[in-house]
Amino acid sequence: MKILVTGASGNVGRYVVQELIEMREEVVVAGTEKSKLYKVFGNESDVVFLDFTKPETFKDALLNVDRVFLMRPPHLGNPEDLYPFIDYMKSCDVKLVCFLSLMGIEKNPIPPHHKIEKFIEKSGIPYSHIRPGFFMQNLSGIHSKEIIENNEIFIPAGKSKTSFIDAKDIGLSAATVLHEAEKYKNTTHTITGPDSLSYFEIAEILGQVTDKNIIYRNPSFIRYWLYYVNKRGLDKNYVNVTVALYFMTRMGTAKSVTSEFEQLTGKPPRTFKEFAADNFDSFME
Repeated sequence: MKILVTGASGNVGRYVVQELIEMREEVVVAGTEKSKLYKVFGNESDVVFLDFTKPETFKDALLNVDRVFLMRPPHLGNPEDLYPFIDYMKSCDVKLVCFLSLMGIEKNPIPPHHKIEKFIEKSGIPYSHIRPGFFMQNLSGIHSKEIIENNEIFIPAGKSKTSFIDAKDIGLSAATVLHEAEKYKNTTHTITGPDSLSYFEIAEILGQVTDKNIIYRNPSFIRYWLYYVNKRGLDKNYVNVTVALYFMTRMGTAKSVTSEFEQLTGKPPRTFKEFAADNFDSFME
């Protein structure tokens, strides 16, 4: 049987696919842009069209599939958007769904991931929730524009600390539980990097790596929201979710460091300085 990977072309999904292929698993990659999936994965895996808002796409996506890596697309802000697909997985007798959740979500009902976790658990489908800290790729991705153009980090996290983790390490964690589905059914895993860092410290590390004077601006929530919605043109639902996450970060929910990644994989997690050095070009013009 095969493993379906949703969000396969994203930061985490592509690493889940790579790790599963190395484990000699048969993989089906799913998304709304098949051409993009073919470009990323070529003939390494099967490619299917899947749209969580179109139930008619569920059958083909889950054909001969018995395990699923489930990721909420950023543009779907309502947890209910995923419920029909979860219900359909139950009818297909899926033996494990690995849901990409958030660190501390068990105590934070605001982001949609909380309700999605609960819905999966109530469905009776065996599950393994991966709850990572903030992605290091957030800095090299969505927030790199300000780093490149203005030498600044424009994030409303206050003086809080965050135990950032590399998406590659998240991908290995997800692949591990999917590969050993029986062992990890009905489990949760809070995975982090090895350090808890403030954005002031992140700015300092990036400055050392890039030889630039990187400043952490620490804007208000209102300035952040207006900037990303009006100037950057990002979807309001997406920005609202990030505001909620940064609000909780200020409450200290993102600072804990765990050893669960190493327990799962037998490997130490990557440091932010290693990540920044390996992704040097992402922070330069």
